[in-house]
Amino acid sequence: MKILVTGVAGFIGFNLSCRLLKEGHRVYGIDNLNDYYDVNLKKNRLSIIEKDSKFKFILGDLADREKIKILFETYQFDYVVNLAAQAGVRYSIENPGSYIDSNLVGFGNILEGCRHSGVKHLVYASSSSVYGLNTHMPFSVRHNVDHPISLYAASKKANELMAHTYSYLYNLPTTGLRFFTVYGPWGRPDMALFLFTKAILKNEPIKVFNNGDMQRDFTYIDDIVEGVVRVMHNVPKADPDWSSDTPNPSSSCVPYKLYNIGNNQPVALMEFVEAIETAIGKKAVKEYLPLQAGDVPATYADVNDLIKDTGFKPSTSIEEGIQNFVKWYTDYYK
Repeated sequence: MKILVTGVAGFIGFNLSCRLLKEGHRVYGIDNLNDYYDVNLKKNRLSIIEKDSKFKFILGDLADREKIKILFETYQFDYVVNLAAQAGVRYSIENPGSYIDSNLVGFGNILEGCRHSGVKHLVYASSSSVYGLNTHMPFSVRHNVDHPISLYAASKKANELMAHTYSYLYNLPTTGLRFFTVYGPWGRPDMALFLFTKAILKNEPIKVFNNGDMQRDFTYIDDIVEGVVRVMHNVPKADPDWSSDTPNPSSSCVPYKLYNIGNNQPVALMEFVEAIETAIGKKAVKEYLPLQAGDVPATYADVNDLIKDTGFKPSTSIEEGIQNFVKWYTDYYK
């Protein structure tokens, strides 16, 4: 199959592309290689997948309407996995414009490309951030998510609404995936695991927000990739039981679906830090700070729909995942 992966030089895009190429698919990857974090890390990821003759890289920005239009007309993709986005909750407070361009304008261009070229299924990255002020745990795709607390979260909720509109108007099958705190080898340098590992190895203090009273549903990258691949092949259909009187937010009367992909096992931040200390063999110096604007104190995924529809449940333990990351980090940075 011909598959477009947007954000191909990113953490999830790179790992997903490795998997799809291994399965024999032709992968077309687009990325603007922006400098939100270390561009060399992105280029080094790319250098690995560019060795495969079934891969083609396109340098470009999703907000470039004409370029995206030509991209879809030229290659006629079977499937599209949209992972390109301006990431980061805290950065969205400082630089809201980049979220409008990438996450709203860019996603709109992807939707247009899909509907005009007969794409069989659009799978796109949403985020656990959409749960915002929700406090009922675990977070379910059947819960209302109308109270985001960062522009990043709002842009991801907007993506879900935009996708539903295209599923309704043009019968385009779309599936949104709410990822829960993804980590692992080749991860993002702005994420806690990367920052903590780097600081501990340099004997620098780590910043522990909300005085350590936080929980995250950390999800290992291989589990994320497995979930994406299974969902991609599971093209949504209209839900025959859907009713506008008691609407299920995760499905519709059109080919539209939402899933959580999380480990279904929230881990306390201090337990997470201890696992890193064990993997490195060194104690961290901790600097305790208050909760940052836009952050939520806890995340916890209900993955029952994912299990029911795909037969898959993320299961990599935090100890195994962190050991794998620390090994990669020390190898990569020597």
